Amino acid sequence: MKKTVLFGALTVAGLAAAGAQAATLDDVQARGKLNCGVTTGVPGFGEPDANGVWQGFDVAVCRAVAAAVLGDPMAVEFVPTTGKTRFTALAAGEIDMLARNTTWTFSRDVDLKFEFVGVNYYDGQGFMVPKALGVNSAKELDGATVCIQTGTTTELNLADFFRSNNISYEPVPIETGSEAVQLFTAGSCDVYTTDASALAAQRANFANPGDYVVLPEIVSKEPLGPLVRHGDNEWGDIVRWTLNALITAEELGVTSDNIDELASAPGSNPEVNRLLGTEGTLGEMLGLSADFAKNAISAGGNYGEIFANNIGESTNIGLARGLNAQWTEGGLIYSPPFR
Repeated sequence: MKKTVLFGALTVAGLAAAGAQAATLDDVQARGKLNCGVTTGVPGFGEPDANGVWQGFDVAVCRAVAAAVLGDPMAVEFVPTTGKTRFTALAAGEIDMLARNTTWTFSRDVDLKFEFVGVNYYDGQGFMVPKALGVNSAKELDGATVCIQTGTTTELNLADFFRSNNISYEPVPIETGSEAVQLFTAGSCDVYTTDASALAAQRANFANPGDYVVLPEIVSKEPLGPLVRHGDNEWGDIVRWTLNALITAEELGVTSDNIDELASAPGSNPEVNRLLGTEGTLGEMLGLSADFAKNAISAGGNYGEIFANNIGESTNIGLARGLNAQWTEGGLIYSPPFR
């Protein structure tokens, strides 16, 4: 679920430079669809449903961008990527954006030549073990076998944690989250470590979730968000301000239920009017229609609705807002103003 740091840095950087213009607004509009890189499958965040239609928290960002640019949230080609393939796919122009729980780090931003457009989920790395193991802390895992996705920040954080606590482990390398789950539940490793949100999502789908516990330690900062290539600032602005529109809509009380009414009868709040395109020229500045943000919000609701419907406490994933509450509610979710 997490994110190659040094994999093919020079090769990827070269591809990024060569393909910097591949994801322009003109290209996406001419193609008539958005190519969006997603995970190979994480419940609640991104996976196809029984009918093969992609659903999830990260998927909703892709659909919002498609709605903003093309007026159609279904005009998306979802491209599954692994921790190792996601950056190459983006750099080579195979996808226009990546939205699959990817951690914003220095090397990815600077060395791999990608542009993180914001954070849509603040997370941290955790550990899950079978309850029968009788372990209450990650510091008690000396000598444990650990299922770990290769080519990710998880891999590096794991090494740092065990080294700093002077304990050892035996890595069990895996390629995808689904492979990790299969090995972990089959008893091929003592521990499964990844983003805490992914642990909760995967555990919720276990046949016997009560047989497994997530340990209390969070051993890293994992600001997760969508990204694009360096060198196409106009496209980066579109993806960035689409995400910001979802966040701002929740702050201003614009929902999927009232958005049509607010757009058809502009009120006294000028920022709501600017957000929905009934006042000002923000859409024009992006090269989009005046109602780009309205279309994006209408695709799946505001940030809070997307969170609640896909991973919130009323779902089987059951995640509390925590750090992902709005800044006015004690969280870190915050957008620059629409003005």
